[in-house]
Amino acid sequence: MSFPSSPSIPPASSGPSSSTGQSPVVRTVEITRTFGHDPALVTALDRVSVEFETGRFTSIMGPSGSGKSTLLHCLAGLERPTSGSVFVDGTDLASVSDAQLTTLRRDRLGFVFQAFNLIPTLTAEENITLSERIGGPRIQREWMSLLVQVLGLGDRLKHRPSELSGGQQQRVAIARALAHRPAVVLADEPTGNLDSHASGEVLSFLRLAVERFGQTVVMVTHDPVAAAGTDRVVFLRDGRVDGELQDPSADGVLARLAPRGSAA
Repeated sequence: MSFPSSPSIPPASSGPSSSTGQSPVVRTVEITRTFGHDPALVTALDRVSVEFETGRFTSIMGPSGSGKSTLLHCLAGLERPTSGSVFVDGTDLASVSDAQLTTLRRDRLGFVFQAFNLIPTLTAEENITLSERIGGPRIQREWMSLLVQVLGLGDRLKHRPSELSGGQQQRVAIARALAHRPAVVLADEPTGNLDSHASGEVLSFLRLAVERFGQTVVMVTHDPVAAAGTDRVVFLRDGRVDGELQDPSADGVLARLAPRGSAA
C-alpha cells in the first residue's frame, strides 16, 4: 500500500529523548497480576519487567493464556497490577488517582481494538476527534488533515460506522488513536476482524506512523506475519517474559512460538 507524501510535521513530544528511539516511554518493573483467591488463585502476570522504547513498533506474542492482554491492560491503566510498577511517559500509574488516570489515558494514550469500538451514533470525523470532544487538548487541524489524507478517509468523514467497511472502521479507529498525538498507541489484535487486504493496510499505516511520525506503537497479535512487520517481538509464556526478537521474520517468530521440545 502506498501513501501520499506529507508535510514535515514533528512527532509529538514525549520527554527529552523522544527523538532518539532509545528512551522507554512505557516500562514495567516486576509487575504481578493475580485473579481470585486460594485455592483458585490465577497468576496472569508473574514479575514482568519490560521496556518499550520511544519511536519503535513492538509486538507482544505468546500462547493463549500467556498474559498478553493482561499486560496490555496494565500498560493502559485499565487494570492495576497486584504488585510492581507501571510507568507511562514518566508517570508511575500507581501514584495517580482514578481521575488523573482517566485524564492520562485520554491525553497520553491511544487505543486500537480488534472490535474497532467506534461510537455508532457519531460520524467518522466525530469519532476521530473524540478526545477533544470529551475535554482533551485541541487537535491540530493540520495534523488531522494529514491523518485523513494518509488514511484515505476524506470521502468518509460524514459516514457513521455502520456505513463503513471493517477496514475503513479500523482506519477511523487508528486516526482517532493518533489524533491527539499520544505518547504511545496500544493496539489489541487490531487486524483480528479484518481480511488479509485490510489487515495489510492497517499494519502498513501503523508502520508508517512509527517511521514517518515518530509514533510509539505496542501491539498484541497472534499473527507471525503481523509481528514480522514490527521492530521487536516480546514473547510471554505462563505470565513471564520469555525472550524477544529484534527485526523479526515470520519464520523466526513461528520457530520461537513452537512448543518446547518440538522438532526444529
